Amino acid sequence: MSGADQRPPRRRGRPSQTSRVPRFATAATDVVVEACTSQALRDEFVRFPLTHYAGDPVFVQPIVAERRDFIDARINPFFEAARATFFVARRGGRVVGRIAACVDTRFNRFHGSRDGFLGLFESQSDPALASALFQPACEWLRQAGMTRVIGPVNLAFHHDVGVLIDGFEQPHAMMNAYNHRFYASLFEANGFVKLKDLVNFEVSSASGMPEKVVRLANRVRASGQVRIRQVDTSDPEGELRRIKAISESMLRPGAFGLSPMSEAELSHIVKKLRPLILFRPELCLVAEVGGEPVAFCLTVPDTNSAVKEAHGTLFPFGLARMLWAARRIQRLKVLLFGIKAGFRRRGIDALLAHETFLGATRLGYTTAEVGWMPEDDKLLTRMVQTAGGRRIKTYRVYERPL
Repeated sequence: MSGADQRPPRRRGRPSQTSRVPRFATAATDVVVEACTSQALRDEFVRFPLTHYAGDPVFVQPIVAERRDFIDARINPFFEAARATFFVARRGGRVVGRIAACVDTRFNRFHGSRDGFLGLFESQSDPALASALFQPACEWLRQAGMTRVIGPVNLAFHHDVGVLIDGFEQPHAMMNAYNHRFYASLFEANGFVKLKDLVNFEVSSASGMPEKVVRLANRVRASGQVRIRQVDTSDPEGELRRIKAISESMLRPGAFGLSPMSEAELSHIVKKLRPLILFRPELCLVAEVGGEPVAFCLTVPDTNSAVKEAHGTLFPFGLARMLWAARRIQRLKVLLFGIKAGFRRRGIDALLAHETFLGATRLGYTTAEVGWMPEDDKLLTRMVQTAGGRRIKTYRVYERPL
C-alpha cells in the first residue's frame, strides 16, 4: 500500500488485550466520524479551519488549493514512503472536527520504531468529540502495526508539529502550527502525555546583535578560513544535494523527531520556497571551509501576513491582495539551519548569524522568528539565545501507547 489510502491496512490476527488503548474521555455518541473517501469529503477536511478559526485575529487561513495538494498522494512526494487516512467528524450534519493518521515508513526505518502520527487535528472544545476523532485514527494505526502514537505531527516532523501551549498572542508564522488555547486539554483528557516541548525564538533588530557574537563573528571572518556565500540559484539541484548532505550529517537514530528526506521531497519543499529565496538571496547563506560546504542558514520573508489577506483563496482577488500585502512584510522566518558534524563550536554559527543580521537590517526587516527546536537541545537553544533570541512560543508534542 502506498500514498494517502483511506482504507485501514489489514493486519493478521486479533490484537492482544494488552495492546488496546485504555479508555479516557468517553466518545460523544451524537458525533459521526467518517473517512474522507471522496474529493468532496477531502475538500470539507481542508476547508474546516477557515470556519473553525473565523474571527481569530492571529490565525492565518491557509490557501485551500495548497492544502488540497498537500494531502494528495499524487502530488506530494512525502507519500512515496508514507500512507495516511483522513477523517471528519459531524454533529447534526455539520463538520465539527477533523484528524489525520499517518505512517511514515522512512521515519520508522531510520529510528527502528513503530510510531504512528496523528495530525491536522482540529476540534471544538469538547473532550468527547476529540475522543470520537482519536478512536478511529488510533485504530487505523494499530491495524497498521504501530505500537505508539505521536502527535500532533502534520504529517511529518519537517512540517509543522505540536500543540501551541504558550505564545498565542504572537504572530502565526509560516510553517508553524497554530491552534485554540484548549487543544492541550483535549489531548490530556484522552490519555496523551508530554513527549517533548519545542520552542521558538524571536530576534529583533532593535536590540542589536550581542557584542560577544559580533566579536566572535569578526574573529572567524578575519581568519579567512570560512567563506560565506549566497545559495547558488544557478545550480539548484547541486545546491539541494549539498544542503541535504549537511542536514543528514546531523541526524542520528533515536534522536528526537527528524529523519532523512528523499531528494524528491526536499526538492518539492524548496520548489515552493524558491520564489522567496530568489526574492531575498542575501538571506540564504552557505558557509564553506576549504571549498567544502559545511553549514547553511536559509532565512526568508514570513509571508503569512500576506497570505492572511487572501482569505484562503487566490482567485479572483486573493492573489492580488496577497501580493500587495507582501510589499509591507517586515518579519522574517529562519526556516532551515544546519552545521555539518565536526564543524560545531568553531564560531561558524556566529558568523552566519551576524551575516544574516546585517543583511536583514540593511533590507529593513525588524524581526525574525527562529524555530522550532527541542527544549532540551541545550547547544542549539544556547546558540540562539546568545545571538539575542527571546523565547516566544512553546509547542507540545504528545505520545500515547497503542
